[in-house]
Order: sequence, then C-alpha cells, then structure tokens
Amino acid sequence: MPETGASPLPPTPPAHSPLFRAEQFVWLTARVLEQRLFAYHFLDGATDAVETALDAYRNEDGGYGHALEPDLRGPVSQPGHACRALHVLDAVERCGGQRVDRVCRYLTSVSTPDGALPAIDPGRRGYPAAPSIPIVEGAPSSLLATGPVVGLLHRNEVWHAWLFRATDFCWQAVESLEKSHPYEIEAAVAFLDSAPDRPRAEAAADRLGRLVREQGLAALDPDNLDAYPVSPGYGPDEHHFPHDYARTPRSLARTWFTDEEMSRSLDHLVGEQQEDGGWPIRGRQWAPGTALEARPMATIEALRTLRAYGRRIG
Repeated sequence: MPETGASPLPPTPPAHSPLFRAEQFVWLTARVLEQRLFAYHFLDGATDAVETALDAYRNEDGGYGHALEPDLRGPVSQPGHACRALHVLDAVERCGGQRVDRVCRYLTSVSTPDGALPAIDPGRRGYPAAPSIPIVEGAPSSLLATGPVVGLLHRNEVWHAWLFRATDFCWQAVESLEKSHPYEIEAAVAFLDSAPDRPRAEAAADRLGRLVREQGLAALDPDNLDAYPVSPGYGPDEHHFPHDYARTPRSLARTWFTDEEMSRSLDHLVGEQQEDGGWPIRGRQWAPGTALEARPMATIEALRTLRAYGRRIG
C-alpha cells in the first residue's frame, strides 16, 4: 500500500452509538479546529494539531478574531474570541505560557477601568455580530464576557496583573446578582467553579442556586417545557437545563439539583441528538453559516457532558 502521510485511523466507535453518529456529523460539517478537538477528546488525537488549528485565528495584538466565536464575524480581535481560544487551550491542557500571557495583555488593553471585559469592543466597528451582542457606546462591563475568562485563567493557575482587578469585578457582579438570566448565571458558575476563595465561592453558589430555582431559570421537567417561561430576548425554544449549569459533577451548580432532576436533564440531552448526528443550538439562528459552525461545538460539549456524568456514548 502506498504511503499517504496520513495518521493511522483510530478505532471506530460502535455503529449507531451517539459517538459514531456525532463523528460522522463532525467530519461532514465542522471546521478544522472542531475536527481536531473532536479527535483529541474522543479519538486520541494530537494536542499539537489542535494548537496549530487555533493559531489560524490569532492576531498580532495577542487576541483572536476571524469568527473563532461564530457569533462575531470579521478578522478583528474581540473578547468573545479570546474566551473561545482560552476554552480550547484549557480543553487540551495548554492554557499557560507565553501564548496566554499575550492573551492577557490583549485583555488588559480592552478592559474597562474596573478590570471587566465588554461583551464587544465598540471601537471595532464594521463587521457583523449576532443581534444578541449589540455594540453599546462606552463598552459597559459584562459578567458574561468576564466571568468565563477569569474562571479559565484561575483554573489553570495563570496570574497576571489584570486578573486581580478582573477577579474583584467578578466577585462584586456575582454577589450583587438579583434578577438574572441563564447565560449570566452560567458565566457566574464558570467563575465560581475556579475562584481561589473556595468558601466564598460555595456561599455565592448556594445563593445563586436558590435564585435559579425561585426565578425558574432551569427547566426541571423537560417533558413539560411550557411550565418554564423563556427569558426575555431569548429564542422561543431557548430553555436551559440543569446540565447547562453543572457541566460536570464537580461543578458547584450540581448541588442545585436533585439526582432525579439531573438524570432527567441528561436523558433530555441524549434525546437532543439529531438525525444527522449533531446536537442543535438553542439560540436564535441569525445567519446560516454561524449555525453550521456552532453545531459541532455544541456536539462536542454535549458528548463531554454526558461522558463526565458516566453516560455511555460509544
């Protein structure tokens, strides 16, 4: 057989298993980055291959652009792209070193005086963005943008001068939450799960768990979704479930839900796999290309969540 230079094929998961069906979906639809992430997580793929694919999105200012986060189009760096890049690096255990130092310098340059990140840098105009991410004058501080980034950096024991101010902002924002919505709560959990002050994080998470249940922000019965109103501004089917908040059993948000509620949530997640093998995105689909790019991400996250809870996927 002639040499092709390609790596040997990994073992194939059982036909018709969730993993097999998802693999076919990924090879058919995903960008190179998500193909390599899928291979890393489920097919013994190489870490370096993921980093090489991520490099294509990196800019000279240390940030990332080029629609790395599908809801932000265009080549320019934005905080949302940096968050996605850090998420990828964390997933392959490479979230550190000079690469992350450069990201922190970029984040410092776009942060507000209180150390927070804006949802979008209003100075970078002229490129499309999802309607749910409006450009606002003054670049207001955003827990949605800041919490996941700060959480990822703490999780990987990264320290940078900017991080001290950003951490203080996150504490203030999380502990003052009253009326909220699912994505903001998810951002708060991303911060609290890795915040260094564990007793303070546990206390804050306990309060947020009561808030989530009181405000009906988690659909606890997937068979009766009409009982759970969707938050204002969300898509008509954009419900959030226990597994969206507690993506692993180690999350502080896991204590918010009973074993039965979490089991129903995971059953629902299994059932969301579509005919083509991929998982759907629940947000408003504002452009055909963005939905196509986002679904492989959702598929990888769904499989990782199911595996974290011991569900058989392949």
